[in-house]
Amino acid sequence: MVGDMTLLLWEILKQLPKKLRPKHILQQMSHLGVDTLPIVSLTLLFTGMVMTLQMAGEMIQFGAESTVGGVIAIATGRELGPVLVGVVTAGRVGSAMTAEISTMKVTEQIDALRCMAVNPVGYLAGPRMLACMVMVPLLTVYGNLISVLGGWLVSKEYFGISNYVYWHSIEQYADGADFSGGLIKAVVFGMVIATVGCYYGMRAPEGAQGVGMATTRSVVTSIIIIFLLNVILSWMLY
Repeated sequence: MVGDMTLLLWEILKQLPKKLRPKHILQQMSHLGVDTLPIVSLTLLFTGMVMTLQMAGEMIQFGAESTVGGVIAIATGRELGPVLVGVVTAGRVGSAMTAEISTMKVTEQIDALRCMAVNPVGYLAGPRMLACMVMVPLLTVYGNLISVLGGWLVSKEYFGISNYVYWHSIEQYADGADFSGGLIKAVVFGMVIATVGCYYGMRAPEGAQGVGMATTRSVVTSIIIIFLLNVILSWMLY
């Protein structure tokens, strides 16, 4: 399975420069990015709020309230932002991607593309790969901001930490590398979501049950690979 996914990824990357269809790519980006904003907003907002609730009280007790904002920003930028966005995208977009392609496979639409001398990898997987590689990092930037705002809201209203102390701690302790590393992870996670979704979609068993099985396997496999690569990338980047 790993070898087949690697070969599919290589084939997708080879097909990317060929006959790009901007309209199709923009449709995929809209579906992946704009339609995913609400769930990303809720997930990262509540994550930032919960982190602050769990951590700020202990920091205030030991006189370290001036580090709350920086810790939230670093934790979100390095780990929680890209990982949570990747998991949410795999659950929402990866599943839809697999269901759509597997339905086309079951109803022999992919065979029809081959009969018309159209490469199904370039036609179906290419735009989805580009959309994932662009929109997952953008969603990560947006999620990082929402998480930091959620932490600021709790720290100000619940713990009484001033605006200056919170935002100054971010300037003092967080730097560009904390966020650029997370964006690198997001690009890789986007490639994983697109590759796994297309892999299981194009190899779905026959029938309606096969579509459901392929969708479930796609989501589970994507999340496992995301967590595995997160460990490897964290070791390499930090």
